[in-house]
Amino acid sequence: MPRIAVIVGSVRPGRVTREVAEWVHTVASKRPEADYELVDLSDFDLPAYDEALPPQYGKYENAHTKRWAAKIGEFDGFVFVTPEYNHSAPAALKNALDYIYGEWNNKAAGFVSIGAAGGVRAVEHLRQIASELQIATVQAQLPLPVSVDFPSYPSFSPSETREDELGRVLDQLETWATALKAVRG
Repeated sequence: MPRIAVIVGSVRPGRVTREVAEWVHTVASKRPEADYELVDLSDFDLPAYDEALPPQYGKYENAHTKRWAAKIGEFDGFVFVTPEYNHSAPAALKNALDYIYGEWNNKAAGFVSIGAAGGVRAVEHLRQIASELQIATVQAQLPLPVSVDFPSYPSFSPSETREDELGRVLDQLETWATALKAVRG
């Protein structure tokens, strides 16, 4: 059974990303096809990238990098829950992706995004980054427009169809996460 991390992609005080990620985790945890765990970037205190060597070498020196690498290494796939900041992903999420390399390779990812336009521009940037990290991204994604799913912002109130839409993301993600285990051998 694949292990999949639901990653909270923001560390900003007052963020709504954590609440959305908890909802994703609650829905996903009811599924018998995978084991889901909530992983919050704010629990890892990653400074701006501070390793001496590029992450492709896998020679991490700092304790925070080793801890992050060990956590990500536990998983077969990821659901990135991300807000959109200025038409892109948050700097903290990009930094966390940049910190390590091999631990991301040949794994699968899906996206749940938040923003005025549902966060879709952040996801487009994240797909490019994921490709370079050898993460296979699934086609389905769940965009959450603030005007629809946060009618009394910052309170999250997903519309009725959202759980089914999330199910499509998770279906594809579980399939790809399982298939890529064979690639990693």
